[in-house]
Amino acid sequence: MKRNKIFGAVAFTTLAMTLAACNNGGNAGEGAGSTLVIQESADIPTLDPGTTYDTASGQVVENLYETLVGYKGSSLTELEPLLATEWEANDAGTEYRFTLREGVKFHSGNDFTCADAEYTLRRNLVTNTADSGNWFISESLLGTPANANDDKSVTWQRITDAVKCDGDVLVLKLPKTDPAFLAKLAYIGQGVVDSKHAIEIGEWDGTEATWKEAVGKDLMGSPLAQKPSGTGAYKLVGKDATSVTATAFEEYWGEQKPSIKNVIIQKVPEQAARIQAFLKGDADFIEEGGRPIISSQLAGKDGVAVLDDLPNTVASGFSMNQNIAQGGALGSGKLDGQGIPANFFSDVDVRRGFVAAFDVPTYIEQVQEGKGAARNFLLPDSFPGYDTNLAAPEFNPEVARAAFQRAWGGQVWEKGFTVSISYRAGAQTQQTAMELLKKNIEALNPKFRVNIVAKEWSELIKSTNAPKEAMILSAWAPDYADPDNFVTTFYASTGYYGPRLNAKDPEMDALITEARSTTDQAKRDELYAQIAKRAQDQAYYVVMPASPTVFTYRDNISGVGEATFNPMNAFWAGTYWKNLSKS
Repeated sequence: MKRNKIFGAVAFTTLAMTLAACNNGGNAGEGAGSTLVIQESADIPTLDPGTTYDTASGQVVENLYETLVGYKGSSLTELEPLLATEWEANDAGTEYRFTLREGVKFHSGNDFTCADAEYTLRRNLVTNTADSGNWFISESLLGTPANANDDKSVTWQRITDAVKCDGDVLVLKLPKTDPAFLAKLAYIGQGVVDSKHAIEIGEWDGTEATWKEAVGKDLMGSPLAQKPSGTGAYKLVGKDATSVTATAFEEYWGEQKPSIKNVIIQKVPEQAARIQAFLKGDADFIEEGGRPIISSQLAGKDGVAVLDDLPNTVASGFSMNQNIAQGGALGSGKLDGQGIPANFFSDVDVRRGFVAAFDVPTYIEQVQEGKGAARNFLLPDSFPGYDTNLAAPEFNPEVARAAFQRAWGGQVWEKGFTVSISYRAGAQTQQTAMELLKKNIEALNPKFRVNIVAKEWSELIKSTNAPKEAMILSAWAPDYADPDNFVTTFYASTGYYGPRLNAKDPEMDALITEARSTTDQAKRDELYAQIAKRAQDQAYYVVMPASPTVFTYRDNISGVGEATFNPMNAFWAGTYWKNLSKS
């Protein structure tokens, strides 16, 4: 208890000092209604849209920056103009021309022009690191998800031919039709950056002379991550290890002007401290810790509002790394009961054992309070391509025992193992799921040991070059509304998680490639059914069940509701900060 009290005092002192800084020279004296406070357990790895590919970073970046197009209201498929006012495509769907909005200012005071949009997309194509979402925009514009270091066909000429300004009009050329292209442009990773400001602070200068030096460059801590300048309704005031502060941009172009002056996101690892702050009204939104916490400690309390049964387009599962890097979660590094070999999870029967040992019904009952259902595949069941005829994996200790007895020619069962699995510090539902898995695994054989380790989010999502984690929760919220965004991400050997799993499956890759290259929906559905079946047989993930979205907020916050909630947004409320008001 003492630790929580001390942390709370420090947090609220920091908050008061930051708010004073926010209001200095601004609309001082606006009172508590001028500040939105969000508390969560995760740190925020970056504020550079060129590498933003996690929810913690995205919730800030989507309010500092804007894209050419965006989702309209709560729709997952209908797009509306943002920095582009209109666009047209040729009959083949291989050339798009965007008319850009006039009179828009960046936070630096610079004017938004076509040169900024051109620079942004070229920069994304040039850098295109494994820790960003630029693979899918590169695939559309260049025909490859790789950067120039990994694919020598990527040249400066190809990049400049794909993205260029024709006067004030932005012209984008694709090698082939991509029905999801406009939706890809709505992803915040395509947030338009202030090119003059970026170059001034030391970013890539945008020229042919230096482009090769920028290929694959790590942008996580880039100059732009430290000093962002977007066109969004909020601009950065400050960022440190425990908080991010933003303030309303007075020259924002949009009709919907920010009502709340300041926004603070605080990293508060202790769940009890977050709940205490929320109940006192010192925080407006918090990472609650899951449905049971909401039901038992928050729902029905004074000042607390609950929004439930909202769409959930997130898919998640525990991934199993088939080639753990040296220095990682190996213990002794041997199959001797004291550790595991680096390729422990490369045996499909080990993976099948873990899958069969996870008690999905108990998790749904205890963590999701009976809401939700088992999934057969890491694809939201609301998406096209989800095969409802395929049964989900079942919790079955006998099946798990038999799989472990077969694994590594019987050595796993005979010698045992000790494996360390990791979850994001402060993420109560992840911890609970791993504790449930640990209990069931260890009950099978007294020689089996599972250690659960809490780690910072930024540590868990480190580069694919040498993944050291044995097992983590791999989750995905869609970048754009198409099944390929999930299937390639989770199951392709060149997808986002494939390199982290060190999983290579030529048969799976061939099916995925065929499914994403056809526009015949019936054929795509058939292919995705085959992919789901193979994925289940190969047991690449312990698939977590679906769950409706639920969250709490202080009832003096307006602008929250089903009409405004869009699961494509990173912020919990499913909307932008500018749409909220506080009384």
